[in-house]
Amino acid sequence: MGLKDELESEIKKILADQWSERDGTVVPESEDLKLGNDGVWLDATILYADMADSTLLVDNYKPKFAAEVYKVFLHSSAKIIRAEGGEITAYDGDRIMAVFLGDSKNTLATRTALKINYSRIHILNPLLKAQYPNTNYELHHVVGIDTSRVFVARTGIRGSNDLVWISPAANYAAKLCALHHDYPSRITSGVYEMLNSSLKTSSDGRSMWEQTTWTDMNKKIYRSTWRWPIT
Repeated sequence: MGLKDELESEIKKILADQWSERDGTVVPESEDLKLGNDGVWLDATILYADMADSTLLVDNYKPKFAAEVYKVFLHSSAKIIRAEGGEITAYDGDRIMAVFLGDSKNTLATRTALKINYSRIHILNPLLKAQYPNTNYELHHVVGIDTSRVFVARTGIRGSNDLVWISPAANYAAKLCALHHDYPSRITSGVYEMLNSSLKTSSDGRSMWEQTTWTDMNKKIYRSTWRWPIT
């Protein structure tokens, strides 16, 4: 059988097979799902954290310096995500994806975003400057967060496969983190409405978020420059 015949046979099977699906309460491992039409539904909040202007970084700085910037951003973001109860589901170049579950998923994901901003401002950039005092590089980033029902399936081929996260939340969170870094944290109205009050208003009564319209998607979202201290 040639490759064309093999592809046609396998794709026909994918399109014709019935789905096996169930509700879940934990983030599945790849091995928990079959490569066939098998999926899990989750009520989840999805976070994407993305370095800004990474093309300019790799075009204008030495590869080892760029690699160190990637590493410190992804390392710091991953540690904060884990500390806030999120599950890291993917690394994609200069960005990281995480899933939060449970009753406090929106508050935890949003506090993660504000802590990533704190880390960038008060830890990463000062340490980069201390190590490389002659560089004018400054790290920027954006975090995007959305919440929805999510369908998780396993895709790929034997020996090379991974989970895919199919939902509005996954798409919108990814698109939000591609917006300009002037506001490092952006969340949808669905996330904002479920936040604990401590994540909406500061101790002195100031709003931590600015409501705006996401023109490209015609959606109401909230954006912030606030940070949450890491102790």
